[in-house]
Amino acid sequence: MIKKVLIANRGEIALRIIRACRELDIKTVAVHSTADEYAMHVRLADESVCIGPSAANKSYLNISAILSAAEVSGADAIHPGYGFLSENAKFANIVKEHGLIFIGPKSEHISVMGDKVSARKSMEKLGIPLVPGSNGAINNFEELKEVSKNIGFPILIKAASGGGGKGMKVAQNINELEEAWNLARSEAMSGFGDDTVYVEKYLANPRHIEFQLFADSFGNVVHFGERDCSLQRRHQKVLEEAPSPAINQEDRKKISNIIVKAVKKLGYLGAGTFEMLYENGNFYFIEMNTRIQVEHPITEMISGFDLVKEQINVASGKKLSIKQKDIKFKGHSIECRINSEDPKTFTPNAGTLKAYHAPGGMGVRVDSALYAGYKITPFYDSLISKLIVHGKDRKEAISKLETAIHEYVIDGVKTTLPLHKEIIKNVDFIKGSYDIRWLERYLNSDEI
Repeated sequence: MIKKVLIANRGEIALRIIRACRELDIKTVAVHSTADEYAMHVRLADESVCIGPSAANKSYLNISAILSAAEVSGADAIHPGYGFLSENAKFANIVKEHGLIFIGPKSEHISVMGDKVSARKSMEKLGIPLVPGSNGAINNFEELKEVSKNIGFPILIKAASGGGGKGMKVAQNINELEEAWNLARSEAMSGFGDDTVYVEKYLANPRHIEFQLFADSFGNVVHFGERDCSLQRRHQKVLEEAPSPAINQEDRKKISNIIVKAVKKLGYLGAGTFEMLYENGNFYFIEMNTRIQVEHPITEMISGFDLVKEQINVASGKKLSIKQKDIKFKGHSIECRINSEDPKTFTPNAGTLKAYHAPGGMGVRVDSALYAGYKITPFYDSLISKLIVHGKDRKEAISKLETAIHEYVIDGVKTTLPLHKEIIKNVDFIKGSYDIRWLERYLNSDEI
């Protein structure tokens, strides 16, 4: 049984883990940089340890400092949250070698899924449908030209490592191919230290749909339905909802059964998310995230199930506490990712909060580490809050979200709240008729 968890993260996800541990009667250790000395996760954890200066590579990405903090605090488990070291196979393996429990999947699965080329090969063997593409990494430009001609333009060149939209370039035709090839490899090397790329068919108007999976060490696997994450800017998710307004029950059941069988064959452990493109009734695998997702709250809201507590229990060797037949989805949930950015230019905006007031009411949830006087620094990701609502149906959820955005006060920095206010009033969003390129088109139009 886990007795003390060190949280190798910061911000709202660190608070989320602290709450889950408190309900499980597990002690918590917050690690923090010098910039986060007065952060809320530091204040609310049972203990805290400073692990380095402001820069992430000297603190939250410093494996030696994190392990030292675990040793001095007597923690017996480490939860990586999302981002930072959460999908670092080396870190997961080192944690295990030091006799600690890594609250996440096995290092070998993190490694396989972290490389998009090997992930595609693994999923193909397990019967998961793939976007048409190269059989592996593209080694030279001549090979790229040949593969592209066979697939047919437009094509998408993608980095084998990393994610978040970096190292992804579209070539609409043969004339754009060389520039896209060079840019994708350059971005991949700059962002991930690896210029390996592969190719996929560029789908015209797909939805971005992801399925939440959970597996224990006894071979039990369940899914918690899907989330629609199609509202994106530069491959970064902006707003998510569950269930997807675009999927019928037949398609949902068919693909979820395929995914559950694949996860069982894989021998996976813990929380995982299958990210897929959906177009014309067909699903295509993109990648598998081997961690808890930013948008996990909307799944919790429609299922009534605490995913972080289940992560901890499964990591401690317990069986899943629920079976597939017991999972019943109720209503509709939407999450807005609120960033400290200019809502028009998306320039990150640091500063001190002069005033802060979170919205409330039935079906309203705010996952955030903000408070009046809090200093938002330029050192980390600009995501500062997640506004989540739940209603008996999609119409009610949108209504609750509009009210919640109106109530939400974050004064002192620019945020993307005004953008969300505009999006949810748009007729396309209200109808649920959008795809992964809708938001880019909207931002480039005269509507906003």
